[in-house]
Amino acid sequence: MNKWILGARPRTLPAAIAPVVVATALAGSDWNWFRAALALKVGVWLQIGVNFANDYSDGVKGTDATRIGPTRLVASGLASAKNVKRAAFLSFGVASIAGTWLALLTSPWLILIGIASIIAAWGYTGGKNPYGYKGLGEVSVFIFFGLTATVGSYFVQTGLITFQSFLCAIPMGTLACAILAVNNIRDRAQDELVGKQTMAVRLGDVRARRGFVLLLIIAHIAALATFIPWAMLTLLALPLTTSISRSVLNGATGRDLIPLLGKTGKLQLVFAFLFSLALAIS
Repeated sequence: MNKWILGARPRTLPAAIAPVVVATALAGSDWNWFRAALALKVGVWLQIGVNFANDYSDGVKGTDATRIGPTRLVASGLASAKNVKRAAFLSFGVASIAGTWLALLTSPWLILIGIASIIAAWGYTGGKNPYGYKGLGEVSVFIFFGLTATVGSYFVQTGLITFQSFLCAIPMGTLACAILAVNNIRDRAQDELVGKQTMAVRLGDVRARRGFVLLLIIAHIAALATFIPWAMLTLLALPLTTSISRSVLNGATGRDLIPLLGKTGKLQLVFAFLFSLALAIS
């Protein structure tokens, strides 16, 4: 696999794709393919930028030296820190261009939201006081890849911000958090050794695993709580939810957790498809 594709971490991209799909379905007859495409471009390239930024920051700090998960470019020596940093800012640049275009079509306030998103993306592991090292990663993911991505994608297509769009954002946010959570459960022991106080480290192994399952449960409950008649379609994803939850609760560790990252991303895409279908036919 090309090292830059590896560094972009495709398994995490469902967190960027799913909110746009759901928001577009919620927009119904008001959906706008061009604005939806721009919103998708913003989300995907922002996610790729986050992944390269984390690779760079953790690499130069030496916190990836004993990493169990997917290969990181800087820590493994596959790419220089300078080039990975450049890739991060190039990705942020592509996201910024698409975001600025959306702002010109809709509201200039989107520019401020875009700036905040990039600052949050870099600050996760970058700088002197990365908030990702303090157990706040899931909070940021919920805000930016849940609420902001879903409500924002709905707004750019309809010009509206509704309570329903916030409700639909909750399952997208919790599933995006679950992708990060299973990643942090896998790296918990190593992160604790290097001083990364992720949520998994703070909670401890058992409670972190239960917290992961709780995120999946909340996603299902939140979809049903929208009172959308066909939202029960999301229950078709329960077999996958149950399978992933069982593996995590049964104590899968180390490399055995790597496939679960991809499965959790798959769950978010399946859930988003079913939820979108429910929105489209309701």
